[in-house]
Amino acid sequence: MLAPECQAILQFCLDWRSVAEISAVLRMPLGVARILVADMSADGLVRIHQRDDSEGRPDLHLLERVLSGLRKI
Repeated sequence: MLAPECQAILQFCLDWRSVAEISAVLRMPLGVARILVADMSADGLVRIHQRDDSEGRPDLHLLERVLSGLRKI
């Protein structure tokens, strides 16, 4: 059985989410979110994707979602 925090991450991550967004929306410290997501990835529960951003510019849509999550805190 999964811990409540991991269950919350799975429910929230039906779409692609950043670890920062998971941390903000689920109100958990960033370090905790990173560890939980890494552990869940090792268990095959989530997939971790890194953007191939060859231009070096941040994703505006992602930044807007993170800002929205932070405003809700």
